[in-house]
Order: sequence, then structure tokens, then C-alpha cells
Amino acid sequence: MAALVRLSSVCNRGVSPLLFRSASLIRPLAACHRDRDHLYPLVAKIHATPAHYAGSGSKSASLHWTAERVLSAVLLSMGPLAYFYPGPVMDCSLAAALTLHGHWGLGQVVTDYVHGESKVKLARAGLFILSTVTFAGLSYFNYHDVGICKAVALLWSK
Repeated sequence: MAALVRLSSVCNRGVSPLLFRSASLIRPLAACHRDRDHLYPLVAKIHATPAHYAGSGSKSASLHWTAERVLSAVLLSMGPLAYFYPGPVMDCSLAAALTLHGHWGLGQVVTDYVHGESKVKLARAGLFILSTVTFAGLSYFNYHDVGICKAVALLWSK
């Protein structure tokens, strides 16, 4: 953020930057508005979270962020554990953890890049269906085939 503010101060001195050639990309964080005799700052409100999280409070968002990081750390540790201790419990754990990790990640993509109430609802429904089909497919693969751990081991053996 400081780089953009600094870049805008350079642009005001007549030096055009190589990257941000469009003036619409560089916006001041606050501007002064002159009202007759005194100046007062105009500060833009920046909403970093979507509107549906606004009523749930910051505790919920903080817990969700923590859960995402914990799941990522668990997935990192599940790799070596799955190699040394393959089995049906590890296969089901991997299926659940990978599906949840993908669901949360794609949910953030939907939150960031899909706009409009009906489009968001449609994208979330599609994401829910995709996550359900993914978990069902991984579970089917675990029960009716060799499982995730042995499949990865077979890929590495060749």
C-alpha cells in the first residue's frame, strides 16, 4: 500500500511509472475536501469482507481463518503420514481434508471475483455440488479401488 502512495507522489512530479500507466489504478487513501473555510479529510470505507460476513462478527471470521490455516498444516503433515501408514482411515481422512481445503479455497475465489446476488448464489450452489461430487468420488475410489495412498504410491513406483 505504501508503494502505491509513494508511486502516486512520483507521478505527480511528472515522472510516469512503467507499470501503473492508468490513473484509475492509483487512488489516494484519503483526500482533503475544502468546505468554505476549513479542510476536513474524506476517508473511503474499504470493505475487505463480503456483506454476508458482516453480521456474524469478527470472531467468526477469525475462527474460520484459523481453521483454514490449521487444515493447511494438517494437510502438510498428512503427506508423510500417508506414505508411512497407508490405510483406509488415512484414505478417508485425506478425502475429507482435500475436499474441505478445495471447498474453502474455491469459496474465497467466489467471494473475491463473483459479483451480483444471483451470480453469487449460483456460484455457491455450483461449488457445493462440486465439493459433494468430489468427496463422493474420492470416497468411491477409496472403497472400490486401491485408495488414495496406494494410488499415489503406484504413481511414484513407475
